[in-house]
Amino acid sequence: MRKLLVTSFFLALTSFSSSAFSSECGRVSIADMNWDSATLIASLDRFILEHGFGCDVQVIAGDTMPTGASMIAAGQPDIVPEFWNNSFKQALDLGVQQGVIRYAGSPLSDGGEEGFWVPDYMVEKDPALATIAGIKANAALFRDPQNPGKSVFMGCPVGWNCRISAGHLFRALQLDKFGFDLVDPGSGIALAASIAEAYERKQAWFGYYWAPTSVLGKYKMVKVDFGSGTDEQYFKECIIQHDCAAPKVTMYPLSVVDTVVTERFAKNAPEALAYISARSFTNVQMNQLLAWMEKQQADGEETVEYFLAHYPGIWTEWLDTATVGKIKKALSEIQ
Repeated sequence: MRKLLVTSFFLALTSFSSSAFSSECGRVSIADMNWDSATLIASLDRFILEHGFGCDVQVIAGDTMPTGASMIAAGQPDIVPEFWNNSFKQALDLGVQQGVIRYAGSPLSDGGEEGFWVPDYMVEKDPALATIAGIKANAALFRDPQNPGKSVFMGCPVGWNCRISAGHLFRALQLDKFGFDLVDPGSGIALAASIAEAYERKQAWFGYYWAPTSVLGKYKMVKVDFGSGTDEQYFKECIIQHDCAAPKVTMYPLSVVDTVVTERFAKNAPEALAYISARSFTNVQMNQLLAWMEKQQADGEETVEYFLAHYPGIWTEWLDTATVGKIKKALSEIQ
């Protein structure tokens, strides 16, 4: 009887601790940055935090620099699942030093790849177009139909950190002297659409893009070689900084992509934080999911349901047995 009472006491204590944890998790805000992989991971985190940890989750729209600034100054949002932080690294590091935010693993274990790209069919026709010298010599191929006197380099939308690096490298490469305009596509969707349209019509295209993405999985593109090699230290010290007065040419280094969370969330929800820190995709895995997402014209929530149903071998590794059971139960109720 004494053993039974002790066992009952510990079971009750465990139940109480679990309930207390769920209530402590409380309200959590997650930033959905405006590109597909970030939307997918934000939707995944929402599903798992809600059904696995009892969090009250709100997903809000985000952009790299304003969202990072808001996390540091106001403690909101609580989680940025996919933060390409090259152009905001100093500010984030300062926020970590101040005890406001912390890094919590990487959503992309292989890192991110950035660069200036052209379609492969252009390079097949003229291999010189795989080099920046070849691009400059053939600037007329990239003429703007709306402004025939100028050639188009498609840059990054306002608010994206790549707008800084792409702008500096555009200047360093002196592309304006060869007739190129740095064009703002207006949004990530518009940037992707410009590649798709060019590819389907076999037209010229030159601009910035990154991987992993469904676009580079679907359309074969060639990264343009600047002939400079990669100076990672200089890239960090100047190319990604607002005040890089006289940028020099360097290729993009492999990008570290982090999940960033507020200290409030980390302290209030340590078990949820453990999931966030463990959750990670290879580029191959992410490309497969993004390709499915595009083909099915699915949103983030639909893609998450597909992922959880078809890839248990991946996501169950991120969670303990009890939480896996909760997720599987929630998934069965909506299918």
